[in-house]
Formats: sequence, C-alpha cells, structure tokens
Amino acid sequence: MFSRVLLWVLVAAAAADVVPDFVIKGKCPAVDEHKLWTEQLPNHYKFGGVWYQHALSTNPYQLLKRCVRIQYDFDGKGFDVKAVGLTSEGSQLKRTGKIVPMPLGDPHLMINLENSFPAPLIILDTDYDNYACLYSCMDYNYEHHSDFAFFFARTPDAYDKYNNKCIAAFDGIGFDSNRLIKTEQGTTCNYSQLEKYIHDEL
Repeated sequence: MFSRVLLWVLVAAAAADVVPDFVIKGKCPAVDEHKLWTEQLPNHYKFGGVWYQHALSTNPYQLLKRCVRIQYDFDGKGFDVKAVGLTSEGSQLKRTGKIVPMPLGDPHLMINLENSFPAPLIILDTDYDNYACLYSCMDYNYEHHSDFAFFFARTPDAYDKYNNKCIAAFDGIGFDSNRLIKTEQGTTCNYSQLEKYIHDEL
C-alpha cells in the first residue's frame, strides 16, 4: 500500500514539477543487512526499554516533534511500541504499533505504527545501553526512493555524547547526516506527565 501511495505522490509531484523533500532521486544505499542482522538478532531483547529521540531526518509520518519518548517491549520475537511526545502545536500525542521481523525473511525489522504505513527498519549501529542509529529506506519507480534516519539515546541529555556515533553510521552508508534535525529534549519536557499520558486509556 505504501508503494502505491508513494507512486501517487510522485505522479502528482511530477505534474506540479515539485518533489517532496523526503523523496530523493536514485536508489537506496547499499547496507550490509545480512551482517547486521546476524550480529543483532541474538541481542534484540537488549533493544527493549525506553529510548528518547534526539534527531531525525524530515519525516511526514512522525507527528511527534518534541520530548519524544519511545518504549519498546520485547515479546520474544518483536516489540510492542508506545511512543509519546508533543506535536508542533505543543499538544500531547501518543502512537502505538509493532516492530517485528520481516514476514518474508528479509534481514531487517519492519515497523508498523497506527496511522502510518509498514516500512523496513535497520539498526545501523547501537550499543543497546546508550545510543541507537536507525535507518529506513524504500525504493520506488521512476528512480526515486524515500529514506528516514533516527538517532535515539537512553537518556534525554545524551545528544552531544553519542551524536557522532550516529553521524559516522549514517555517513558510512552515504546518507547525508546534515539532513538530521535535532529533537528538543531536556528541561522543557515533563516526562512524568508524558509517561502517565501514554498509559491512559491504552
């Protein structure tokens, strides 16, 4: 379904002579997914727990803009996802979904959040305890692709300490790390209130 929607976007964009900034010419970069998958699969359970989003590339499907806190609960195979944060207008918003292995056996995960589209997800680099660099890329017709990058950390104040880890990981596959936009975290965020909000009515 996502491919059909993106195809429609590309056709409409071509007619208007405008391409959305998350759609890029060329194909997805080469990533040694088999190596990463083999190394990470036995350790997927370590990826569970709470993460804070510190940066991401332009992503029209990520409606959480500030104070983004994400909880991954490992179920033995994949993860239940609970994300909470503030919208660009300052309203609280929560999103839920799943991260699971690709059903056809591709060597990466698949993320499927409510009100979005299933998409591949690669953990490019992580030490499980401090930082994680995530990447998603989809090829489409007309020699275009869309890709999204995320920099997560275990604490709200870890941006400067681990930022270079993800910059190196993204640059290493040819993704321009200058596309990353810092996510506001820290003293302006009421995390206890957000944590309470995400569990209300779930």
